[in-house]
Amino acid sequence: MALNQHHYEVSVHWTGNRGTGTSAYKAYGRDHSVTAEGLPVLLGSADKTFHGDRDRWNPEQLLLTALAQCHMLSYLHVAVMHGVVVTKYEDTATGTLVLNADGSGQFESATLHPKVYLADPAMAEVALSLHAEAASKCFIARSVNFPVHHEPGLLTATVD
Repeated sequence: MALNQHHYEVSVHWTGNRGTGTSAYKAYGRDHSVTAEGLPVLLGSADKTFHGDRDRWNPEQLLLTALAQCHMLSYLHVAVMHGVVVTKYEDTATGTLVLNADGSGQFESATLHPKVYLADPAMAEVALSLHAEAASKCFIARSVNFPVHHEPGLLTATVD
């Protein structure tokens, strides 16, 4: 039972009609825009492999983005709770999408590669252990049906 519910709303608008709609597989564009009240427009498309525009965000990238953002925000929260002072955080998320013979597909896995910089290098062991706690709290990772792995980078002191 949820103690509290939060609702989100986004709108997706297809802008890829080249004049003949979906008359043929290669006849239409995959371009679209994503909007939410008060936010800038996000330009999206399909992956280039699926006849999309490589200059726009695709859903696969956005899924990885959501996983990386959620882990970062969860990690920063648990760091505060454990007295670990993070001065810089970077991540490069990767994922594997598997296509099936019937044209369907799904993500097989995602791997986050967070690199955390600390004010106190003596906290490195604790900071490294916090990735597991952050992963267990990440709303997005808890919502997907594939494993989300974590390969944290070396923790280095910085004052940036």
